[in-house]
Amino acid sequence: MNQQLQNLQQWVQDQGLDVAYISNFTNINYFTNFFQDPEERVTGLFVFPDHEPFLFTPALSIQAVKKAGWDYPVYGYLDHEDPFALIADHIRAVNPNPLKWGIEKLDLAVQKFEAITRQFPQASFPADASMKIQELQLIKTDAELEIMKVAGQQADAAFAAGFAALQAGRSEQAVVAEIEYAMMKQGVMHMSFDTIVQAGVDAADPHGGPEATKVQPGELVLFDLGTNNHGYMSDATRTVAFGGDVSPKAREIFDVCLEAQLTAQAAVRPGLRASDLDKIARDVIEKAGYGEYFNHRLGHGIGMSTHEFPSIMAGNDMELVEGMCFSIEPGIYIPGVAGVRIEDCVHVTATGCEPFTHTPKDFQIIQ
Repeated sequence: MNQQLQNLQQWVQDQGLDVAYISNFTNINYFTNFFQDPEERVTGLFVFPDHEPFLFTPALSIQAVKKAGWDYPVYGYLDHEDPFALIADHIRAVNPNPLKWGIEKLDLAVQKFEAITRQFPQASFPADASMKIQELQLIKTDAELEIMKVAGQQADAAFAAGFAALQAGRSEQAVVAEIEYAMMKQGVMHMSFDTIVQAGVDAADPHGGPEATKVQPGELVLFDLGTNNHGYMSDATRTVAFGGDVSPKAREIFDVCLEAQLTAQAAVRPGLRASDLDKIARDVIEKAGYGEYFNHRLGHGIGMSTHEFPSIMAGNDMELVEGMCFSIEPGIYIPGVAGVRIEDCVHVTATGCEPFTHTPKDFQIIQ
């Protein structure tokens, strides 16, 4: 049993639970090395205090579970069968009357929760496995960090491909296509999220995506991208000028955003509060008069999900600890003018932090 699964089983014991039901497929991957989005089907990991765990999957996934190296029982079901009736049978073979359950309260769909309660009407759900899993995933091991470093190198390669794809009159969507095709040719088959390329005023929408907008000389172009390396994600943002210098206002907000990002990244150290790190970056932007245009948290955790616990934001007084991984991504978004975001994900070291991506952040013009 790997260390992650041992830690989860220990938690089940410590909480006095009869069983924990892990339903989030990313978290199942974390504990089992088996990854598959079941879509409308059911996949679950069931962990007991004093008995070996089992995986439950669609029957068509059983061989993939075994290939992933899962050494414990795996049970399957056919599409016409009731998965929760079968799950109940397998659980009762271990414990005829499991009363205390741990579930992922941040994830478990109501339909699945109700299916469990129909099978076990006397069950109670006193423990939230989501919180424990966040705690377990917070500090990355050396092995996890090595995988994430490679994901960062892949993201750097994706930036290079994106910069090379910039051409006057080429659409944002076409630049995205060039990036993802280039990565596939390098054997990277999955980005960590939908690649974002936004040119000119489009970048002033911080939750926008690539459109049919044509890239024009003299504009800022924002790239937000990452890759999936063996289940671990990278995430980084660069903003560059294309085809010539940009307007004085666009250059000013770029310089302010870069100062905020570099200042915050240089301030990271164990013991600093997440809220203080957010304030360090926000103070730079507010002092320059653009505080109202920085309208999101400074960062988010990263690991097997692009957005993990914790949030680097006001109100979160959690202290940073060596091994934590998160983004530092201030942004300034002025509607009708331009948008800038600069982001690295970092891991906290004993004396500061190290970024996973190394593409230069200084102002540069791509010709």
